[in-house]
Amino acid sequence: MDFTRPQKIGARINDSDQQLKNGTGYDHNYVLNKRGQELSFAGRLYDPGSGRVMEVYTTEPGMQVYTGNFLAGKPPLDQGKGGKLYGVREAICLETQHFPDSPNRANFPTTVLNPGQWFASTTIYKFSPKLPAKGH
Repeated sequence: MDFTRPQKIGARINDSDQQLKNGTGYDHNYVLNKRGQELSFAGRLYDPGSGRVMEVYTTEPGMQVYTGNFLAGKPPLDQGKGGKLYGVREAICLETQHFPDSPNRANFPTTVLNPGQWFASTTIYKFSPKLPAKGH
């Protein structure tokens, strides 16, 4: 489940890894390589068919990657733009967040918010085209 180097999302989604079997695909929180709450790069998706690129930057310590494992192609819940219905694994979500079970783990970044305290978080989803190399 290592995405430190570019990989096709579906290339290993059916591997024998028990965690992939449990979620019938990716539904896992990734710890981001960062210090503190600075805004930093979290991930990138690229669609070679359209050339679209999506980059994610966040102040959060983690990012949940979910591959639409339970989409069933039924309206209205699985319905997208223009009425398109999405089936199993026809979508992906990159959800920035704190780590699951943080309230119960002293070694995880805290999610406790006491009276009078403020919580602020920033996530940026940046979309751009990947232009073909010159001469192609």
